[in-house]
Amino acid sequence: MIKKKKSYGFATRAIHAGAAPEPITGARNTPIYQTTSYVFKNTEHAERLFKLEDFGFIYSRLTNPTVSVLEERLANLESSRAAVACSSGHASQQLAFTTLLGNNDHFIASNKLYGGSINQFNKTFRNFGWDCSFVDPDNVKNFENEIKDNTKLIFIETLSNPDGSIVDIEAVAKIAKKYHIPLVVDNTLATPFLHNPANWGANIITHSLTKFICGNGTSMGGIVIDCGNFNFLKDNKYPGLSEPNQSYNNIRFSETFGDFGFAMKVKADTLRDLGCTLSPQNAFYILNGIETLNLRMKKHSDNALIVAKYLQNHSKVSSVSYAGLKSNKYYNLGKKYFPYGVGSIFTIKLKNGYKACVSMVEKANLLSHVANVGDTRSLIIHPASTTHSQLSDDEKIKAGAGPDVIRLSIGLENVEDIILDIDNSIN
Repeated sequence: MIKKKKSYGFATRAIHAGAAPEPITGARNTPIYQTTSYVFKNTEHAERLFKLEDFGFIYSRLTNPTVSVLEERLANLESSRAAVACSSGHASQQLAFTTLLGNNDHFIASNKLYGGSINQFNKTFRNFGWDCSFVDPDNVKNFENEIKDNTKLIFIETLSNPDGSIVDIEAVAKIAKKYHIPLVVDNTLATPFLHNPANWGANIITHSLTKFICGNGTSMGGIVIDCGNFNFLKDNKYPGLSEPNQSYNNIRFSETFGDFGFAMKVKADTLRDLGCTLSPQNAFYILNGIETLNLRMKKHSDNALIVAKYLQNHSKVSSVSYAGLKSNKYYNLGKKYFPYGVGSIFTIKLKNGYKACVSMVEKANLLSHVANVGDTRSLIIHPASTTHSQLSDDEKIKAGAGPDVIRLSIGLENVEDIILDIDNSIN
């Protein structure tokens, strides 16, 4: 007699979670539902959908069957309750922050982030009346020291872009819980295969699906994931979730929908009004990418470790920032939080500085010079003049993107070929 498993493994869920054969034709793969709207059964059905008294499809700015499968799959893989997909990683941050923050509210963020996020937080978000304090995450007490009466969230990356540094997420989560503040974690560079933030105290997870989740460089996308473990009814700190909503017959999102109230608020209110919708075609491509996520992430990490070990002994490289190396200060955190490897993104500093970085980028042949990471192909870029160029010189250095730094995204090619191309490119 075959015993039933309590839950399926990661690889199985990456292929099957959220999906089922299409009921009319029997199509096994999730179809692209390229439609703007859906026929209601009758006026009562339509009214119940619009009042959030029933679940279903209304209009593709809000809900779409292809996108819904993607949302269910990612929520499942992240050990979370629900998810809302959107047009990009930046859009996911906009959705999450808009749902949590009001005018004159404050949030805290690690200063080791993707340059576009630092710029978004420090400049554009200030136009919404949101104030950000950036802190050095290597000392987690820095987060607690910046908490104010109007602090509404803490934001970190699991593996930081560009240098792959690691925050002690469990320690930061304890601080957030102590002050009843949601911990929002960007898990883009790790993906749920390498790390599950919800298991370490995260309350909300964001991703740029454009990167490793899709994995093939074809599609933009983002997602906000509700871990279902934050009590928004505890106090009136988050009125959008705890107070009556006039758009929906005065329901209280956290009261009506319980542990997925945040996700419902994001979808029914914030996504409705901001309109940063994910297209069903991109959702289709991303779903296909997820099916091989576990295989790809293991190979990415294995290749990256071999390349990093080679470069740490290179005569023209002054340092390698990769947590998989025993000499790296994040090595022990990597072992704690990333049992299958610490991903494929890391930086190197060249002894001959800025000019050597420019020369390396321009000489690279196999490695593609693009403003992206997480592709099947190996990628190279000089962050100080591109992805982090909006920052001041001091901000660049704090973010790990100084003028002598190269960022590598190690792909799935034969590792010997990757090393040869890098070696031929370094001056």
